[in-house]
Amino acid sequence: MPKTLIYFFKILAHMRIAVPCEAPSLDSNVSMHFGRAPFFAIVDVENGEVVNVEFVRNPFEEHMPGQIPRFLHSLGVNAILAYGMGVKARMFFESFGIQVITGAYGRVRDVVKGFLTGTLELDLEWESREEFHRHHHY
Repeated sequence: MPKTLIYFFKILAHMRIAVPCEAPSLDSNVSMHFGRAPFFAIVDVENGEVVNVEFVRNPFEEHMPGQIPRFLHSLGVNAILAYGMGVKARMFFESFGIQVITGAYGRVRDVVKGFLTGTLELDLEWESREEFHRHHHY
């Protein structure tokens, strides 16, 4: 996978980060498909330190455009770390003022740590993967 480090993402004093994941565990992998993730890790960060983590079940695994962004916005999320995400979902998040990073992969624990320390590696070619072409996420 092509990799890069992120330097452009604004880290706020207080952040609530959502990470789509396969299981309710920090050791779970980031879900490849944002909207089909069975769970979201909701990570509260204060001054660059994780202060709380909770896991919520995705109530919209079969969803209409905008349902998941509205749900996460209602939880106070202001940043998303994900692997693959459709254009419509990104537009909804942007309309709510929620920052989005795509291409994040690996264990939830490592992705959050990488984000907070500025060492997050991203797959910049995630959109070219076959499964994203079939689902028209471009």
